[in-house]
Amino acid sequence: MPFSRTPRIAVFPGQFDPITYGHLDVIRRGVTLFDELIVAVGQNPEKQEMFTIEERLAMISELLADIPGARAARYDGLTVDFVQSVRANVILRGIRDASDLRYEFQLALANRAVGGVETVFVMTGEQHAMTSSSLIRQVVALGAGVDKLVPLVPPNVVAMLKRIHLSPRHRRLTIDTPSE
Repeated sequence: MPFSRTPRIAVFPGQFDPITYGHLDVIRRGVTLFDELIVAVGQNPEKQEMFTIEERLAMISELLADIPGARAARYDGLTVDFVQSVRANVILRGIRDASDLRYEFQLALANRAVGGVETVFVMTGEQHAMTSSSLIRQVVALGAGVDKLVPLVPPNVVAMLKRIHLSPRHRRLTIDTPSE
């Protein structure tokens, strides 16, 4: 009788506003660890978003088309509730530095206590350790040239940043404190 095991499904949750090469680094390594990786795009009520959730899903889905085993999905509410709803086994999180680890450690303990969900941490590549979505939003909000972001974000994100940089919606963006 052949051995049958439950598929290993992980959820990589985040705001991804916008997605960066650092996120893609974690995704590419995550798909080697799990049978399926769901990039769960959520909203953070404490942050002003640059892109709508639909825009973020479109950018991410385009990038995941070349990454077998990964797909994007929208979610609302608690991450642990989404994880359970898709029958995932674990939450995948990327760590850039010691401050990320402290914050993520607290989240991991809370997710295990509230939902019985384990967390797996992946260190991002050193070339991405200083990149964050908050940094990208700050650079755009301060009016720096979007072309300077090419090393930090994929081409489809640069194109969207150029569009939003010129739009009236961009003028309403405020700078938030980096925390992702």
